[in-house]
Amino acid sequence: MYKMLDRVNSPEELKALSLDELKVLAIDIRQFLIENVSKTGGHLASNLGVVELTIALHYCFNSPTDKLIWDVGHQAYVHKILTGRKDQFDSLRQWGGLSGFLKREESPHDAFEAGHSSTSISAGIGMAIARDIAQQEYDVVSVIGDGALTGGMALEALNFVGHQKTNMKVILNDNEMSISENVGGISKALSQIRTTESYAKLKGETKSTLSRIPNVGRSMVEVIGKLKDTLKYVVVDGGYFFEELGLTYIGPINGHNVNELIENIAIIKRVKGPVVMHVITQKGKGYIGAEINPNKYHGVGKFDPKVGVQSSPKHDYSSVFAHHLMDLAEKHDDIVAISAAMITGTGLTSFKERFPERTFDVGIAEQHGVTMAAGLATQGIKPFVAIYSTFLQRAYDQILHDVCIQKLPVVFCIDRAGLVGNDGETHHGVFDLSYLSQMPNMTILSPKDEVEFKAMLDYAYAYKEGPVAIRYPRGNAEVFGLASEAPFKPQLILEEKEGMLITTGKMTELGVKAAHQAGFGVVHVPCIKPIDVEAILAYTQNAKWLFTLEDNTVNGGLGEKIEQVITSHIQSYNRLTHFEMLGIQDTFVSHGNTDRLLKEIGLDVESLVEKMKAVQNG
Repeated sequence: MYKMLDRVNSPEELKALSLDELKVLAIDIRQFLIENVSKTGGHLASNLGVVELTIALHYCFNSPTDKLIWDVGHQAYVHKILTGRKDQFDSLRQWGGLSGFLKREESPHDAFEAGHSSTSISAGIGMAIARDIAQQEYDVVSVIGDGALTGGMALEALNFVGHQKTNMKVILNDNEMSISENVGGISKALSQIRTTESYAKLKGETKSTLSRIPNVGRSMVEVIGKLKDTLKYVVVDGGYFFEELGLTYIGPINGHNVNELIENIAIIKRVKGPVVMHVITQKGKGYIGAEINPNKYHGVGKFDPKVGVQSSPKHDYSSVFAHHLMDLAEKHDDIVAISAAMITGTGLTSFKERFPERTFDVGIAEQHGVTMAAGLATQGIKPFVAIYSTFLQRAYDQILHDVCIQKLPVVFCIDRAGLVGNDGETHHGVFDLSYLSQMPNMTILSPKDEVEFKAMLDYAYAYKEGPVAIRYPRGNAEVFGLASEAPFKPQLILEEKEGMLITTGKMTELGVKAAHQAGFGVVHVPCIKPIDVEAILAYTQNAKWLFTLEDNTVNGGLGEKIEQVITSHIQSYNRLTHFEMLGIQDTFVSHGNTDRLLKEIGLDVESLVEKMKAVQNG
């Protein structure tokens, strides 16, 4: 079916191809990606952009002996294809199938796994130092995007490796994109380097000409090398950031020219010490829809490749959040929105269009975004910080140290709370309740439906005594039952019975379905912290069997809070014979369809009914 791809099942077979055959291979891989990702969903645009780069890396390096480290890993589909996994692509991101990210247990070619950005250089430095300690010989290559350089961890790593002079390679994959359009000074500096052909041409032609002069060329090149600082600032004002940090810089290089990539990789392999090869690629390369609108094709569901991804009106929690925040901002000019390279993902595109001067995308810099919000709050501004649950983990210290200690009224809008499905364990938002619950002065809300969510946003704006976190799930926002009102006391959804189920957030609707079948009562808890002890006691102290249900890890979650209520008021629970916390156990949940994941971990309706009836039957 594929002229060249059918011949390649390993890096060794790749190396046997000619340069012309590698170009045909690139065409085959793009077609393969479009055909397969359109059937399973996944990250398309980023992978279309790194086809030639991945081919060149595997052609020049010897994986798995040489370590290829992909930042985040969502752009490593081509790497998976070339390392013997192309026949498994129909299982991509499905339960029991290939991960959408790198997995060390999946292949020895996957040197390091991550679902968060800006980690690859730090990991690479660690591997390179370990290699040197063991006195071994292999290359370490960290591939990182220009968007990931907005993350402070990447800059910390560059600062360290430039000082340490560790022998490693950094491939800067510059496509001018992360998920949303890149922002900030680093993006502008890279743009300057990209457009400075005069310097690159002058440097290359001068070295090439002088090097050919016998007995003179080498020494003259060295003299000119000593003048590089003066020259580069005359020709390129401030462009050579990497060399100032102590890294050798090579580029920019056309990332879609296999010959040029291979030639330059051969050069960086000879460099001792840290080296950056700056590669220019186009996100979505080879598929016109993804080239025109790479944002739309960053993460896709199933689609028809002949038609492309079709936009449809959404009524999910992200869009409800953005539209209601716009309504609030129309009334209150002290409201600002902050996101970390996720304006589109958090639904804030329309808010940014309406209030561009009140919308701040800080790049992949969650820590900076949270502390910036704290600074805004000290001056009477009301910041709404919209970040996915999995990414907010990266700003733990800033939430605790910079917001909670000072009781600053920052609103954390925590998108993608709970299980998110196919992206798997690095992206499930199942820890936010636990880590936020440990923080004094924090209020935590979790709506069961759209109406309650809007009421919580209103409440959070008006609340001035400290930070408020509102966690909400991925997916459609429904209207379910009667809405609780501020201050969001526990709400009796199904009448009190001998068996009671205490739920929160998205799990309330699922819990009601199960409890109705099992003959249990249901209490919905919209405010997890501070928990209303008196209301919990009033609704549950006569229960014989008591369960809690949440889409968070049970360690530190709602269940443990209810357990504390029972323990402190044990005399009131004289009828209680069984208490059980249902949620994510002490494990990482794999990737797959959310309904399938709930079934696998025993939190689907059928499993819940079975658990409750088993207790009833002794």
